[in-house]
Amino acid sequence: MKLIGRIALGLLGLVILLAAVVVVRTLTYKPNAGADLSKVKLAPAVAIDTAKAAEHLSQSIQFQTVSNQDKADNQTSEWDKLHAWLQTTYPAAHAAMTREVVAGHTLVYTWAGSDPALAPVVLMAHQDVVPVTPGTEDDWKHPPFGGVIAEGAVWGRGAIDDKGSLVTLFEGVEALAQQGYKPKRTLILVSGHDEEAGGAGAQAVAELFKSRGIKAQFVLDEGMAIISDNPLTGGQVALVGIAEKGYATLMVTAEAVGGHSSAPPADSGGVLTLARAVTKIAEDQAPMKLDGPGGMMMETLAPQGSFMIRMAMANRWLFEPLIIKQAAATPSGAALLHTTTAPTMLKGSPKENVLPQDATAWINYRIAPGDSSAGVLARAKAAVGALPVTFAWSRKPNEPSPVSSTTSEAWKMVAALAGDTAKAPVAPSLVTAGTDSRYLVGVADDVYRFQPMVFSLETIKMIHGTNEHMSLENLDRAVQFYARLIATSTAG
Repeated sequence: MKLIGRIALGLLGLVILLAAVVVVRTLTYKPNAGADLSKVKLAPAVAIDTAKAAEHLSQSIQFQTVSNQDKADNQTSEWDKLHAWLQTTYPAAHAAMTREVVAGHTLVYTWAGSDPALAPVVLMAHQDVVPVTPGTEDDWKHPPFGGVIAEGAVWGRGAIDDKGSLVTLFEGVEALAQQGYKPKRTLILVSGHDEEAGGAGAQAVAELFKSRGIKAQFVLDEGMAIISDNPLTGGQVALVGIAEKGYATLMVTAEAVGGHSSAPPADSGGVLTLARAVTKIAEDQAPMKLDGPGGMMMETLAPQGSFMIRMAMANRWLFEPLIIKQAAATPSGAALLHTTTAPTMLKGSPKENVLPQDATAWINYRIAPGDSSAGVLARAKAAVGALPVTFAWSRKPNEPSPVSSTTSEAWKMVAALAGDTAKAPVAPSLVTAGTDSRYLVGVADDVYRFQPMVFSLETIKMIHGTNEHMSLENLDRAVQFYARLIATSTAG
Protein backbone atom coordinates (compact mmCIF):
# COMPACT_ATOMS: atom_id res chain seq x y z
CA MET A 1 0.00 0.00 0.00
CA LYS A 2 2.84 2.36 0.80
CA LEU A 3 4.27 1.73 -2.69
CA ILE A 4 0.89 2.43 -4.29
CA GLY A 5 0.63 5.63 -2.26
CA ARG A 6 4.04 6.79 -3.39
CA ILE A 7 3.13 6.10 -7.01
CA ALA A 8 -0.13 8.00 -6.64
CA LEU A 9 1.65 10.94 -5.05
CA GLY A 10 4.24 10.87 -7.79
CA LEU A 11 1.56 10.89 -10.49
CA LEU A 12 -0.26 13.72 -8.73
CA GLY A 13 2.99 15.67 -8.61
CA LEU A 14 3.51 15.15 -12.34
CA VAL A 15 -0.04 16.33 -13.07
CA ILE A 16 0.48 19.44 -10.93
CA LEU A 17 3.81 20.13 -12.63
CA LEU A 18 2.26 19.65 -16.05
CA ALA A 19 -0.61 21.99 -15.18
CA ALA A 20 1.84 24.59 -13.90
CA VAL A 21 3.87 24.41 -17.10
CA VAL A 22 0.72 24.79 -19.21
CA VAL A 23 -0.52 27.79 -17.22
CA VAL A 24 2.84 29.56 -17.19
CA ARG A 25 3.30 29.03 -20.95
CA THR A 26 -0.22 30.34 -21.53
CA LEU A 27 0.23 33.47 -19.44
CA THR A 28 3.57 34.28 -21.07
CA TYR A 29 2.56 33.23 -24.59
CA LYS A 30 3.59 35.51 -27.43
CA PRO A 31 3.61 34.48 -31.09
CA ASN A 32 6.77 34.83 -33.11
CA ALA A 33 7.61 38.50 -33.34
CA GLY A 34 6.05 39.94 -36.48
CA ALA A 35 6.96 43.07 -38.37
CA ASP A 36 6.77 46.34 -36.47
CA LEU A 37 3.93 48.25 -38.13
CA SER A 38 4.04 51.23 -35.78
CA LYS A 39 6.64 53.09 -37.82
CA VAL A 40 4.82 52.85 -41.16
CA LYS A 41 3.86 56.31 -42.39
CA LEU A 42 0.46 56.00 -44.05
CA ALA A 43 -0.93 58.53 -46.48
CA PRO A 44 -3.90 60.55 -45.21
CA ALA A 45 -7.51 60.05 -46.24
CA VAL A 46 -8.78 61.62 -49.45
CA ALA A 47 -12.04 63.41 -50.22
CA ILE A 48 -14.59 60.94 -51.63
CA ASP A 49 -18.05 61.36 -53.10
CA THR A 50 -19.57 58.05 -51.97
CA ALA A 51 -22.87 58.67 -53.75
CA LYS A 52 -21.06 59.21 -57.04
CA ALA A 53 -18.90 56.13 -56.48
CA ALA A 54 -22.06 54.10 -55.81
CA GLU A 55 -23.56 55.30 -59.08
CA HIS A 56 -20.39 54.27 -60.90
CA LEU A 57 -20.44 50.79 -59.35
CA SER A 58 -24.10 50.53 -60.30
CA GLN A 59 -23.30 51.35 -63.92
CA SER A 60 -20.44 48.83 -64.08
CA ILE A 61 -22.68 46.00 -62.85
CA GLN A 62 -25.05 46.60 -65.75
CA PHE A 63 -22.38 45.45 -68.21
CA GLN A 64 -22.90 41.69 -68.33
CA THR A 65 -19.26 40.61 -68.56
CA VAL A 66 -20.17 37.03 -67.68
CA SER A 67 -17.58 34.29 -68.07
CA ASN A 68 -19.66 31.26 -69.02
CA GLN A 69 -18.56 27.63 -68.90
CA ASP A 70 -18.72 27.65 -72.70
CA LYS A 71 -16.80 30.70 -73.96
CA ALA A 72 -19.03 30.77 -77.04
CA ASP A 73 -21.82 32.00 -74.76
CA ASN A 74 -19.84 35.07 -73.65
CA GLN A 75 -21.02 38.45 -74.91
CA THR A 76 -17.64 39.96 -75.79
CA SER A 77 -19.27 43.27 -76.71
CA GLU A 78 -20.05 43.76 -73.00
CA TRP A 79 -16.32 43.95 -72.26
CA ASP A 80 -15.91 46.54 -75.03
CA LYS A 81 -18.71 48.60 -73.48
CA LEU A 82 -17.10 48.36 -70.03
CA HIS A 83 -13.76 49.53 -71.44
CA ALA A 84 -15.36 52.53 -73.13
CA TRP A 85 -17.26 53.33 -69.93
CA LEU A 86 -14.05 53.28 -67.86
CA GLN A 87 -12.43 55.80 -70.22
CA THR A 88 -15.44 58.13 -70.10
CA THR A 89 -16.04 57.80 -66.35
CA TYR A 90 -12.45 58.29 -65.17
CA PRO A 91 -10.92 60.99 -67.39
CA ALA A 92 -8.24 62.15 -64.92
CA ALA A 93 -7.07 58.58 -64.34
CA HIS A 94 -6.86 57.95 -68.08
CA ALA A 95 -4.98 61.20 -68.62
CA ALA A 96 -2.43 60.19 -65.98
CA MET A 97 -1.97 56.57 -67.08
CA THR A 98 -1.14 54.80 -70.32
CA ARG A 99 -3.47 51.97 -71.36
CA GLU A 100 -2.72 48.65 -73.05
CA VAL A 101 -5.07 45.83 -74.05
CA VAL A 102 -3.64 42.32 -73.75
CA ALA A 103 -5.05 38.95 -74.82
CA GLY A 104 -8.17 40.51 -76.29
CA HIS A 105 -9.74 42.25 -73.30
CA THR A 106 -7.32 42.28 -70.36
CA LEU A 107 -6.34 45.82 -69.39
CA VAL A 108 -2.93 47.07 -68.22
CA TYR A 109 -2.64 50.66 -67.01
CA THR A 110 0.70 52.28 -66.14
CA TRP A 111 1.07 55.44 -64.07
CA ALA A 112 4.75 56.21 -64.62
CA GLY A 113 6.70 57.27 -61.57
CA SER A 114 9.38 59.94 -61.55
CA ASP A 115 12.05 57.43 -60.46
CA PRO A 116 12.23 54.50 -62.92
CA ALA A 117 14.85 52.81 -60.72
CA LEU A 118 12.16 51.97 -58.15
CA ALA A 119 10.35 48.67 -58.57
CA PRO A 120 6.70 49.27 -59.52
CA VAL A 121 3.62 48.35 -57.51
CA VAL A 122 0.98 46.15 -59.17
CA LEU A 123 -2.68 46.29 -58.12
CA MET A 124 -5.22 43.89 -59.62
CA ALA A 125 -9.00 43.55 -60.07
CA HIS A 126 -10.77 41.50 -62.72
CA GLN A 127 -13.63 42.52 -65.02
CA ASP A 128 -15.60 39.31 -65.45
CA VAL A 129 -18.27 37.81 -63.22
CA VAL A 130 -19.79 34.37 -62.77
CA PRO A 131 -23.23 33.61 -64.21
CA VAL A 132 -26.43 33.77 -62.21
CA THR A 133 -27.76 30.23 -61.78
CA PRO A 134 -30.71 29.85 -64.19
CA GLY A 135 -34.01 29.74 -62.33
CA THR A 136 -32.74 31.72 -59.31
CA GLU A 137 -33.26 35.21 -60.73
CA ASP A 138 -36.46 35.68 -58.74
CA ASP A 139 -34.58 34.85 -55.51
CA TRP A 140 -32.72 38.15 -55.79
CA LYS A 141 -34.08 41.17 -53.93
CA HIS A 142 -33.13 43.27 -56.94
CA PRO A 143 -32.35 42.22 -60.55
CA PRO A 144 -28.86 40.65 -60.61
CA PHE A 145 -27.64 42.97 -63.38
CA GLY A 146 -29.72 45.99 -62.43
CA GLY A 147 -27.10 47.67 -60.27
CA VAL A 148 -29.88 48.89 -58.02
CA ILE A 149 -28.86 51.26 -55.20
CA ALA A 150 -31.11 50.48 -52.25
CA GLU A 151 -31.00 49.65 -48.54
CA GLY A 152 -27.62 51.33 -48.18
CA ALA A 153 -25.94 49.15 -50.79
CA VAL A 154 -25.31 48.57 -54.50
CA TRP A 155 -26.88 45.28 -55.64
CA GLY A 156 -25.87 42.95 -58.42
CA ARG A 157 -23.55 40.28 -59.72
CA GLY A 158 -19.97 41.48 -59.36
CA ALA A 159 -20.71 44.13 -56.73
CA ILE A 160 -18.05 42.41 -54.61
CA ASP A 161 -16.36 39.97 -56.97
CA ASP A 162 -14.74 41.86 -58.50
CA LYS A 163 -16.17 45.01 -60.00
CA GLY A 164 -16.28 46.34 -56.47
CA SER A 165 -12.48 46.30 -56.42
CA LEU A 166 -12.17 47.46 -60.03
CA VAL A 167 -14.38 50.51 -59.54
CA THR A 168 -12.96 51.48 -56.15
CA LEU A 169 -9.42 51.19 -57.55
CA PHE A 170 -10.30 53.61 -60.33
CA GLU A 171 -12.11 55.89 -57.89
CA GLY A 172 -8.91 56.04 -55.83
CA VAL A 173 -6.71 56.77 -58.86
CA GLU A 174 -9.17 59.39 -60.13
CA ALA A 175 -9.21 61.16 -56.78
CA LEU A 176 -5.40 61.28 -56.60
CA ALA A 177 -5.02 62.37 -60.22
CA GLN A 178 -7.55 65.17 -59.75
CA GLN A 179 -5.50 66.39 -56.78
CA GLY A 180 -2.41 66.53 -58.96
CA TYR A 181 -0.65 63.62 -57.25
CA LYS A 182 2.60 62.58 -58.96
CA PRO A 183 3.96 59.14 -58.01
CA LYS A 184 7.66 58.60 -57.51
CA ARG A 185 7.28 54.82 -57.86
CA THR A 186 5.43 53.49 -60.93
CA LEU A 187 1.93 52.10 -60.40
CA ILE A 188 0.55 49.36 -62.66
CA LEU A 189 -3.11 48.32 -62.67
CA VAL A 190 -3.92 44.89 -64.13
CA SER A 191 -7.52 43.96 -64.86
CA GLY A 192 -7.98 40.45 -66.22
CA HIS A 193 -10.98 39.73 -68.42
CA ASP A 194 -11.38 36.02 -67.64
CA GLU A 195 -10.34 35.37 -64.02
CA GLU A 196 -13.49 33.29 -63.50
CA ALA A 197 -12.59 31.09 -66.48
CA GLY A 198 -8.94 30.24 -65.97
CA GLY A 199 -7.11 33.57 -66.17
CA ALA A 200 -5.60 33.46 -69.66
CA GLY A 201 -5.45 37.26 -69.60
CA ALA A 202 -3.42 37.36 -66.40
CA GLN A 203 -1.10 34.68 -67.78
CA ALA A 204 -0.51 36.80 -70.88
CA VAL A 205 0.25 39.83 -68.69
CA ALA A 206 2.75 37.82 -66.67
CA GLU A 207 4.56 36.80 -69.85
CA LEU A 208 4.50 40.41 -71.07
CA PHE A 209 5.98 41.69 -67.82
CA LYS A 210 8.67 39.02 -67.83
CA SER A 211 9.61 39.91 -71.42
CA ARG A 212 10.03 43.52 -70.30
CA GLY A 213 12.05 42.57 -67.25
CA ILE A 214 9.49 44.05 -64.85
CA LYS A 215 10.09 43.06 -61.24
CA ALA A 216 7.49 44.59 -58.91
CA GLN A 217 7.89 45.51 -55.26
CA PHE A 218 4.61 43.71 -54.55
CA VAL A 219 1.32 42.63 -56.09
CA LEU A 220 -2.07 43.03 -54.42
CA ASP A 221 -5.23 41.26 -55.60
CA GLU A 222 -8.54 40.10 -54.14
CA GLY A 223 -8.73 37.00 -51.93
CA MET A 224 -9.16 37.79 -48.23
CA ALA A 225 -11.05 40.51 -46.35
CA ILE A 226 -11.98 41.95 -42.96
CA ILE A 227 -14.04 39.39 -41.02
CA SER A 228 -16.29 40.91 -38.36
CA ASP A 229 -16.90 37.69 -36.40
CA ASN A 230 -13.65 35.78 -36.64
CA PRO A 231 -14.07 32.49 -34.69
CA LEU A 232 -10.66 32.70 -33.03
CA THR A 233 -11.13 36.13 -31.48
CA GLY A 234 -14.89 36.62 -31.61
CA GLY A 235 -14.30 40.06 -33.08
CA GLN A 236 -13.11 41.89 -36.16
CA VAL A 237 -9.88 40.83 -37.87
CA ALA A 238 -8.20 41.86 -41.12
CA LEU A 239 -6.93 38.75 -42.90
CA VAL A 240 -4.33 39.23 -45.63
CA GLY A 241 -3.64 36.28 -47.88
CA ILE A 242 0.07 35.54 -48.18
CA ALA A 243 -0.40 32.46 -50.37
CA GLU A 244 -3.08 30.60 -52.24
CA LYS A 245 -3.72 26.97 -52.87
CA GLY A 246 -2.96 25.22 -56.09
CA TYR A 247 -5.70 23.85 -58.32
CA ALA A 248 -5.86 20.50 -60.09
CA THR A 249 -8.52 18.11 -61.33
CA LEU A 250 -7.64 14.44 -61.64
CA MET A 251 -9.54 12.21 -64.06
CA VAL A 252 -9.81 8.61 -62.85
CA THR A 253 -10.97 6.14 -65.50
CA ALA A 254 -11.98 2.46 -65.27
CA GLU A 255 -12.05 0.58 -68.55
CA ALA A 256 -14.71 -2.12 -69.11
CA VAL A 257 -16.02 -4.51 -71.76
CA GLY A 258 -19.41 -2.87 -72.05
CA GLY A 259 -22.50 -4.60 -73.37
CA HIS A 260 -26.17 -5.05 -72.55
CA SER A 261 -27.31 -4.32 -68.99
CA SER A 262 -29.55 -7.42 -69.06
CA ALA A 263 -26.47 -9.65 -68.67
CA PRO A 264 -24.03 -7.75 -66.46
CA PRO A 265 -20.71 -9.27 -65.37
CA ALA A 266 -20.29 -10.32 -61.76
CA ASP A 267 -18.43 -7.10 -60.88
CA SER A 268 -20.94 -4.86 -62.77
CA GLY A 269 -18.17 -3.60 -65.04
CA GLY A 270 -16.25 -0.35 -64.88
CA VAL A 271 -18.77 1.61 -62.81
CA LEU A 272 -18.24 -0.51 -59.72
CA THR A 273 -14.46 -0.44 -60.15
CA LEU A 274 -14.58 3.33 -60.47
CA ALA A 275 -16.84 3.65 -57.41
CA ARG A 276 -14.38 1.64 -55.34
CA ALA A 277 -11.45 3.73 -56.57
CA VAL A 278 -13.17 7.08 -55.89
CA THR A 279 -14.22 5.92 -52.42
CA LYS A 280 -10.67 4.90 -51.56
CA ILE A 281 -9.25 8.21 -52.81
CA ALA A 282 -11.87 10.29 -50.99
CA GLU A 283 -11.36 8.40 -47.72
CA ASP A 284 -7.58 8.91 -47.84
CA GLN A 285 -7.57 12.66 -47.19
CA ALA A 286 -4.27 14.50 -46.87
CA PRO A 287 -3.28 14.99 -43.21
CA MET A 288 -3.98 18.32 -41.54
CA LYS A 289 -1.08 20.36 -40.22
CA LEU A 290 -0.70 23.58 -38.26
CA ASP A 291 2.20 24.80 -40.35
CA GLY A 292 1.92 27.16 -43.30
CA PRO A 293 -0.28 30.27 -43.61
CA GLY A 294 -3.26 28.65 -41.85
CA GLY A 295 -1.18 27.87 -38.80
CA MET A 296 0.42 31.33 -38.92
CA MET A 297 -3.03 32.92 -38.81
CA MET A 298 -4.02 30.91 -35.75
CA GLU A 299 -0.73 31.65 -34.01
CA THR A 300 -0.99 35.39 -34.72
CA LEU A 301 -4.58 35.70 -33.50
CA ALA A 302 -4.36 33.40 -30.47
CA PRO A 303 -3.29 36.20 -28.03
CA GLN A 304 -6.57 38.01 -28.86
CA GLY A 305 -8.61 34.85 -28.28
CA SER A 306 -10.07 33.26 -25.17
CA PHE A 307 -7.90 31.76 -22.44
CA MET A 308 -8.60 28.27 -23.83
CA ILE A 309 -7.41 29.28 -27.31
CA ARG A 310 -4.26 30.90 -25.91
CA MET A 311 -3.61 27.84 -23.78
CA ALA A 312 -3.96 25.49 -26.74
CA MET A 313 -1.68 27.49 -29.03
CA ALA A 314 0.88 28.18 -26.29
CA ASN A 315 1.12 24.44 -25.67
CA ARG A 316 0.93 22.97 -29.14
CA TRP A 317 3.21 20.13 -28.02
CA LEU A 318 0.28 18.95 -25.89
CA PHE A 319 -2.87 20.20 -27.61
CA GLU A 320 -2.09 20.16 -31.33
CA PRO A 321 -4.40 17.20 -32.12
CA LEU A 322 -7.25 18.97 -30.32
CA ILE A 323 -6.55 22.25 -32.15
CA ILE A 324 -6.66 20.49 -35.50
CA LYS A 325 -9.86 18.66 -34.56
CA GLN A 326 -11.53 21.91 -33.54
CA ALA A 327 -10.38 23.73 -36.69
CA ALA A 328 -11.62 20.86 -38.84
CA ALA A 329 -15.11 21.13 -37.36
CA THR A 330 -16.03 23.36 -40.33
CA PRO A 331 -15.15 22.76 -43.99
CA SER A 332 -13.57 26.21 -44.30
CA GLY A 333 -11.45 25.61 -41.21
CA ALA A 334 -10.29 22.23 -42.44
CA ALA A 335 -9.42 23.68 -45.86
CA LEU A 336 -6.84 26.00 -44.23
CA LEU A 337 -4.83 23.08 -42.94
CA HIS A 338 -4.49 20.58 -45.78
CA THR A 339 -4.94 19.71 -49.44
CA THR A 340 -8.64 19.06 -50.03
CA THR A 341 -10.04 16.24 -52.16
CA ALA A 342 -13.48 16.64 -53.75
CA PRO A 343 -15.02 14.21 -56.30
CA THR A 344 -17.18 16.50 -58.44
CA MET A 345 -18.17 14.88 -61.76
CA LEU A 346 -18.97 11.41 -63.09
CA LYS A 347 -19.40 9.95 -66.59
CA GLY A 348 -20.52 6.44 -67.48
CA SER A 349 -22.86 5.00 -70.02
CA PRO A 350 -24.78 7.23 -72.47
CA LYS A 351 -27.92 5.14 -71.84
CA GLU A 352 -29.48 3.48 -68.80
CA ASN A 353 -29.58 -0.05 -70.30
CA VAL A 354 -26.03 -0.04 -71.69
CA LEU A 355 -22.94 -1.08 -69.73
CA PRO A 356 -20.27 1.58 -70.27
CA GLN A 357 -17.00 0.75 -71.98
CA ASP A 358 -15.35 3.15 -69.61
CA ALA A 359 -16.36 5.19 -66.56
CA THR A 360 -14.62 8.37 -65.43
CA ALA A 361 -14.67 10.49 -62.30
CA TRP A 362 -13.27 14.01 -61.93
CA ILE A 363 -11.68 14.76 -58.55
CA ASN A 364 -10.89 18.38 -57.76
CA TYR A 365 -7.94 19.19 -55.50
CA ARG A 366 -7.02 22.48 -53.83
CA ILE A 367 -3.36 21.93 -53.08
CA ALA A 368 -1.92 23.39 -49.89
CA PRO A 369 1.49 25.11 -49.79
CA GLY A 370 4.11 22.47 -49.12
CA ASP A 371 2.19 19.91 -51.19
CA SER A 372 2.27 19.47 -54.98
CA SER A 373 0.36 17.93 -57.86
CA ALA A 374 2.97 15.16 -57.97
CA GLY A 375 2.25 14.40 -54.32
CA VAL A 376 -1.50 14.41 -54.98
CA LEU A 377 -1.13 11.94 -57.84
CA ALA A 378 1.13 9.65 -55.82
CA ARG A 379 -1.38 9.65 -52.95
CA ALA A 380 -4.27 8.78 -55.27
CA LYS A 381 -2.35 5.92 -56.86
CA ALA A 382 -1.39 4.53 -53.45
CA ALA A 383 -5.01 4.76 -52.27
CA VAL A 384 -6.47 2.69 -55.13
CA GLY A 385 -3.77 0.05 -54.92
CA ALA A 386 -4.28 -2.72 -57.49
CA LEU A 387 -7.64 -1.52 -58.80
CA PRO A 388 -7.48 -1.34 -62.63
CA VAL A 389 -7.88 2.40 -63.19
CA THR A 390 -5.89 5.02 -65.06
CA PHE A 391 -5.12 8.63 -64.13
CA ALA A 392 -4.82 11.85 -66.12
CA TRP A 393 -5.01 15.56 -65.33
CA SER A 394 -7.96 17.33 -66.94
CA ARG A 395 -5.55 20.21 -67.62
CA LYS A 396 -2.11 21.21 -66.42
CA PRO A 397 -2.30 21.70 -62.62
CA ASN A 398 -1.66 25.05 -60.97
CA GLU A 399 0.79 24.47 -58.15
CA PRO A 400 0.31 26.28 -54.81
CA SER A 401 1.84 29.73 -54.74
CA PRO A 402 4.97 30.57 -52.78
CA VAL A 403 4.37 32.06 -49.33
CA SER A 404 4.95 35.82 -49.30
CA SER A 405 6.88 37.64 -46.61
CA THR A 406 5.37 38.94 -43.39
CA THR A 407 8.44 41.04 -42.55
CA SER A 408 9.14 42.93 -45.80
CA GLU A 409 8.48 46.62 -46.36
CA ALA A 410 5.65 45.67 -48.71
CA TRP A 411 3.97 43.59 -46.00
CA LYS A 412 4.37 46.40 -43.50
CA MET A 413 2.55 48.85 -45.80
CA VAL A 414 -0.29 46.49 -46.70
CA ALA A 415 -0.73 45.16 -43.17
CA ALA A 416 -0.53 48.57 -41.50
CA LEU A 417 -3.13 50.03 -43.83
CA ALA A 418 -5.35 46.94 -43.51
CA GLY A 419 -5.24 47.24 -39.74
CA ASP A 420 -5.90 50.98 -39.83
CA THR A 421 -8.84 50.41 -42.19
CA ALA A 422 -10.31 47.63 -40.05
CA LYS A 423 -9.44 49.21 -36.68
CA ALA A 424 -8.60 45.64 -35.72
CA PRO A 425 -5.74 43.11 -35.56
CA VAL A 426 -4.12 41.93 -38.80
CA ALA A 427 -3.10 38.36 -39.52
CA PRO A 428 -1.66 36.48 -42.50
CA SER A 429 -3.86 33.77 -43.96
CA LEU A 430 -4.30 31.30 -46.81
CA VAL A 431 -6.57 31.82 -49.83
CA THR A 432 -8.24 28.48 -50.45
CA ALA A 433 -9.70 29.52 -53.82
CA GLY A 434 -7.80 30.95 -56.80
CA THR A 435 -7.08 34.47 -58.08
CA ASP A 436 -5.36 35.98 -61.12
CA SER A 437 -2.44 36.93 -58.87
CA ARG A 438 -1.19 33.35 -58.87
CA TYR A 439 0.20 33.95 -62.34
CA LEU A 440 2.23 36.96 -61.21
CA VAL A 441 4.30 35.16 -58.58
CA GLY A 442 7.31 35.45 -60.90
CA VAL A 443 6.77 39.18 -61.30
CA ALA A 444 7.08 39.92 -57.55
CA ASP A 445 8.37 38.01 -54.54
CA ASP A 446 5.53 39.38 -52.41
CA VAL A 447 2.00 38.73 -53.68
CA TYR A 448 -0.82 39.62 -51.29
CA ARG A 449 -4.56 39.05 -51.48
CA PHE A 450 -6.91 41.40 -49.65
CA GLN A 451 -10.12 43.31 -50.25
CA PRO A 452 -10.66 46.23 -47.82
CA MET A 453 -14.25 45.27 -47.05
CA VAL A 454 -15.98 44.02 -43.91
CA PHE A 455 -18.01 40.79 -44.02
CA SER A 456 -19.48 38.46 -41.47
CA LEU A 457 -19.09 34.73 -42.00
CA GLU A 458 -22.73 34.71 -43.07
CA THR A 459 -22.73 37.64 -45.48
CA ILE A 460 -19.58 36.50 -47.26
CA LYS A 461 -21.64 33.60 -48.67
CA MET A 462 -23.28 36.02 -51.12
CA ILE A 463 -20.10 36.03 -53.25
CA HIS A 464 -20.88 33.80 -56.27
CA GLY A 465 -24.32 33.39 -54.69
CA THR A 466 -27.64 35.19 -54.52
CA ASN A 467 -28.12 38.84 -53.52
CA GLU A 468 -24.50 39.90 -53.94
CA HIS A 469 -24.19 43.53 -52.86
CA MET A 470 -21.69 46.14 -51.74
CA SER A 471 -22.63 48.25 -48.74
CA LEU A 472 -21.96 51.95 -49.04
CA GLU A 473 -19.73 51.68 -45.95
CA ASN A 474 -17.60 49.07 -47.71
CA LEU A 475 -17.58 51.17 -50.87
CA ASP A 476 -16.23 54.19 -49.01
CA ARG A 477 -13.79 52.00 -47.09
CA ALA A 478 -12.39 50.43 -50.27
CA VAL A 479 -11.91 53.72 -52.13
CA GLN A 480 -10.04 55.16 -49.15
CA PHE A 481 -7.87 52.06 -48.82
CA TYR A 482 -6.81 51.97 -52.47
CA ALA A 483 -6.18 55.71 -52.66
CA ARG A 484 -4.10 55.64 -49.48
CA LEU A 485 -2.24 52.48 -50.54
CA ILE A 486 -1.31 54.04 -53.87
CA ALA A 487 -0.17 57.26 -52.20
CA THR A 488 1.75 55.37 -49.51
CA SER A 489 3.45 52.81 -51.72
CA THR A 490 4.33 55.03 -54.69
CA ALA A 491 5.66 57.97 -52.68
CA GLY A 492 9.06 56.37 -52.88
